[in-house]
Amino acid sequence: MVWSFVYLVVRNLFALLWLLGRPRRSKELEILVLRHELAILRRQTSRPRLTGADRALLASLSRSLARPAWAVFSIKPETLLRWHRQLVARRWTYSHRRLGRPPLERSLRELIVRLAEENPRWAYTRIVGEL
Repeated sequence: MVWSFVYLVVRNLFALLWLLGRPRRSKELEILVLRHELAILRRQTSRPRLTGADRALLASLSRSLARPAWAVFSIKPETLLRWHRQLVARRWTYSHRRLGRPPLERSLRELIVRLAEENPRWAYTRIVGEL
């Protein structure tokens, strides 16, 4: 998912550079065509399938736009906010591993206790050596 997100970002940056070199009238015509295509897509009954990279890109781009401009997205603003919360949560989520040494198996613990009880003069180093 990370590589597809990076690919989308780089591809859109190149598209932005290409758009900056085009004349204004050409850009406005393309916007009209894209708005019409979006209207057609909104009339469809099935939902579009978005990948994780698509969601991450839309959520990050939505943060750079003002809230009233979110009407251009084909999804609800609540969905964009939820995706953004998930992005932030994924960024600040830490692993849920337990700290320290993993616990010993029950049979091994019982063996250690039995060796210690049967041989009270043995120190822990001797028990480790016997194991």
